[in-house]
Amino acid sequence: MAESLVILYGALPYLLRGSLVTIAVVAGAMMIGVVVGISLAVGQVYGGKWLRRMIAVYVWFFRGVPLLVLLFLFYFGLFSLLHINLSAFTVSVIVLGLISAAYQSQIFRGAIMSLPEGQLKAARALGMSDRKAIPLIILPQALRLSIPGWSNEYSIVLKDSAVAYALGVMEMMARAHFVASRTYEHLPLYFAAGVMFLILTYLGTKGLRILEEKVRIPGYSS
Repeated sequence: MAESLVILYGALPYLLRGSLVTIAVVAGAMMIGVVVGISLAVGQVYGGKWLRRMIAVYVWFFRGVPLLVLLFLFYFGLFSLLHINLSAFTVSVIVLGLISAAYQSQIFRGAIMSLPEGQLKAARALGMSDRKAIPLIILPQALRLSIPGWSNEYSIVLKDSAVAYALGVMEMMARAHFVASRTYEHLPLYFAAGVMFLILTYLGTKGLRILEEKVRIPGYSS
């Protein structure tokens, strides 16, 4: 027991540096998910028939194929075929971001559709085009209403980021596995990694909860 604690204590700084990599992966993926997800949601709600169908195929594909398969498909397949040299970290961020965009698009779509239709009609009556009304009137409200969904999506992306170790990304799980395979102290190291994931989950969801309270729209949420 004492030997396990000594090994864990010595490996803790190494694991903490891995947590920074994990945070970077999650932050990058969430940013891609927000940008692409908003575009997809707007296209699904306000786009034409063919655009909606194309977006539906995108959402179906990235929600249906396992993360590990997509990581290998992009890293060893697509990018290699196109002779695009990207690091494992960058590919992990892109793939996680594209998957998150598929889920976030449905969060944003639901938030947009929950808003009264009369708001867009009123904007048109005032002479505003849809290109102005959607980003200036619809999206600011929809983004506020999407924050609870973001909390859930953040937790999912954070947990999925552990799979990036399959490409050699030295995040928390990869570092815990690296030390455990050499010291044979699997239980304390994996337990420590699990606790660190729980802490990051709590901090992220707590921060989003605080943000939700600050930007709450009276009348749309309790």
